[in-house]
Amino acid sequence: MPRVGSSTSSPAPSKPSGALEILGAADLVLPALLGIAPILVPLAAAGLALIMTGAVILRVRRGEPKAALLDGGYLALTAFVAVGRFALEPFTS
Repeated sequence: MPRVGSSTSSPAPSKPSGALEILGAADLVLPALLGIAPILVPLAAAGLALIMTGAVILRVRRGEPKAALLDGGYLALTAFVAVGRFALEPFTS
């Protein structure tokens, strides 16, 4: 019997996470690019950082250290955008 979280477990939890990651990446770019509600950029970055935190946890539980490091890098980038757009250089109207 495989243990929960092992590499033989179903890929089902990662499919919705991957779809949310793609939508989150689009949300980082589109509001600023189109000039429509640019306040959504830091909110999307914060939400994507939460999603990437879950992705790192999932990868670590599955025993995928290289993928976990990659997701950790994405987590660091989204956290950087969130902090930068909330505090350091917010969009102004």
